[in-house]
Amino acid sequence: MKAISIFKEILLFVILALLQVLLLNRISIFGFAVPILYIYFLIKLPYGRNKFYVIISGFLLGLVVDIFLNTPGMNAAATTIVAALRSVILNLYYPKNEYEDLIPGIHVSVAAFTKFTITMVLLHHILLFFIEAFSLFNFTSTIIRIGSSSLLTIVLILALDSLSFRREKVSG
Repeated sequence: MKAISIFKEILLFVILALLQVLLLNRISIFGFAVPILYIYFLIKLPYGRNKFYVIISGFLLGLVVDIFLNTPGMNAAATTIVAALRSVILNLYYPKNEYEDLIPGIHVSVAAFTKFTITMVLLHHILLFFIEAFSLFNFTSTIIRIGSSSLLTIVLILALDSLSFRREKVSG
């Protein structure tokens, strides 16, 4: 791992955690859709990153969000499980032999990145909202929250990645 790569990851971690805690969690569209953008950190980690590093990073990200939002372990549990399954999900959409140091993004493959993002976000949101509900009593409401929050988060992640790709293309 290069020092610049680690610095960029730490910076992305801090920016996304602060953005989620200070701004995004205060947004609620029609009382259902809440953008949960911090999952973008796990999506943008390089392909060949050590699995232990990914899981610990996911746990710490979820824990930081939990501490600031006073949600006892819900985000930490969801992000840790998603981080543990990340390499399996990555292998579904990106062939391992072709991309060893790949950083998933729109610039590599729009279709693969979109599918990867949808899978990661849906899995995270399903875990998070069912842990939060902790019952099947309001099943319909939970499904609506999962769907609307997932859609909003996916659109934000794709837009953010498109902007960062355009910025790299212009400066490069």
